Amino acid sequence: MAERSTAAVDVADNSGDEPLTAQADQSTADGEAQNRERDTESSASEEAQGNGGTESSSKAKPPELHSGHKLARRYRLEECVTRLDGFSSWRAVDEKLRRAVGVHVLPADHARARSVLAAARSSALLGDPRFVQVLDAVEENDLVYVVHEWLPDATELTALLASGPLEPHDAYQMVNQVSHAMAAAHREGLSHLRLNPSAVLRSAAGQWRIRGLAVNAALRGISSDTPQRKDTEAIGALLYSALTQRWPYENDAHGLSGLPKGVGLIAPDQVRAGVHRGLSELAMRALANDGATASRHESPCTTPEELVRAIGEMPRIRPPEPVFTAPPDYQRTTYQQGTYGRQAQRPGTPQHLPTPPPPLQSRAGKALKWAVSALLIAALGLGSWQLADTLLEQGGKSGDTDQTQTPDENDNDKAPTKKPSKPIAIQGAKDFDPFGPDRSEKPADVYKVHDSTPRTYWQTDHYASTDFGRLKPGVGVVLDLGKVQEVGKVTVSFVGDTSVELRAASGDSRTEPASFDSYAKVTEGSGTTVTLKPGETLKARYLLVWLTELPLTNAGNYRGRVMDIKVTS
Repeated sequence: MAERSTAAVDVADNSGDEPLTAQADQSTADGEAQNRERDTESSASEEAQGNGGTESSSKAKPPELHSGHKLARRYRLEECVTRLDGFSSWRAVDEKLRRAVGVHVLPADHARARSVLAAARSSALLGDPRFVQVLDAVEENDLVYVVHEWLPDATELTALLASGPLEPHDAYQMVNQVSHAMAAAHREGLSHLRLNPSAVLRSAAGQWRIRGLAVNAALRGISSDTPQRKDTEAIGALLYSALTQRWPYENDAHGLSGLPKGVGLIAPDQVRAGVHRGLSELAMRALANDGATASRHESPCTTPEELVRAIGEMPRIRPPEPVFTAPPDYQRTTYQQGTYGRQAQRPGTPQHLPTPPPPLQSRAGKALKWAVSALLIAALGLGSWQLADTLLEQGGKSGDTDQTQTPDENDNDKAPTKKPSKPIAIQGAKDFDPFGPDRSEKPADVYKVHDSTPRTYWQTDHYASTDFGRLKPGVGVVLDLGKVQEVGKVTVSFVGDTSVELRAASGDSRTEPASFDSYAKVTEGSGTTVTLKPGETLKARYLLVWLTELPLTNAGNYRGRVMDIKVTS
């Protein structure tokens, strides 16, 4: 079996257990493992993280599955990634949509089958793109299976930390995005309870995503009386690990070394030099510390919402300035130095310069010099005569009073200068989906189209084809310029080639139109960076950036991703 790629992380066991690709090699032809695996994460580590009690291991026999087996005549199992405690996780292929997916499988009579189904369906209803999405949850033929996204371009935090701690800006982005995502999940009554470095992924575009919301804990029978506190402590442990490359407890876990025994929980900036002070204090406020924090710290954060507020009060950490390497000094070639085809001088030997040729001393040389001198004298005389003639003609014209022109008249003939373009600030943005069932699509992230932050984007739902699965003609973003202004051009940056139209409400619109017909089409284009210039003067307050065709993503579906929108006069 091929070695498992570290980028294919969506179906991996994110509990700190040993990856079971090698274990799958030990299985028999019908897929039944010769040596049943147990959860290798020690109970001491669970207690150190505040994980609380877990249910006893289920005695149900794992399904006898093998590579090539199909579920629902659609999901073809490819590689067993985890086989643990009566369930197994697989990399699979959705043959209907021709895309890779991840699948968790367990017997229908498993003690936790009902809770896994309930957790998967609740997670699927959330629909937050910051989480790895649950695509299907089915009970069929004495099996329960959960199908979720597979992200081949993503890397788990465990792999990132294997090469060293994160830069302050990357650690800040990670804790910021994870905290906002978990706060949104808890507002809907969902918790993770298994949030560790293997459950946090960074995509190729730099976005942080969380897998296993509610499902991973249900698979292992984990519960908690204080789920918000537990998830907040887990976020603090993630930040601590990102800053120090150490696990903030005495036991080693997730490929990281623990803290020295007997020392207790010490701040990250005391573990490693150069740690950002604000992020170090934030990690300590989120971690469990027996209900107390160091004297220099503020009050502890006990919920993801409090952690979000604490992050908002911090000064924003900017990305590091790019480092440019100076190009090497220009080296002349031997051909340019005039020694092409000659033997190179040996080191230490004097170099003899060639003697310049003598000046022209022959009879022919003297005749040539006199001829050149005569030509120069003739040219000077001809030029002087033409200059005098031109001055006389201009003097005659200056006496003609009927042909005089005033400076004002000359100035009026000049073409008017073009006004320089200036950026127009976008006062607000709103997703626009008039043809969808909810009339709204991904409203939480729409501010990212004008936040001037690289690698962030607003994205649509995923569809089965480039034309929105023939469900609707398009979706878009409405831009509010604050007042009616003259628009010179709109520049839109996408992830992937996208077709887009620029539409505008009438110039006298003082309120945002609610219908699609209220926005008149101005121009259109396609590409990854599209500049939309009106053919004539455009004055408007409300602009509609309307996506009409979507690009194919690495996940095998189609979705639009708007990174940035700039409006100039």
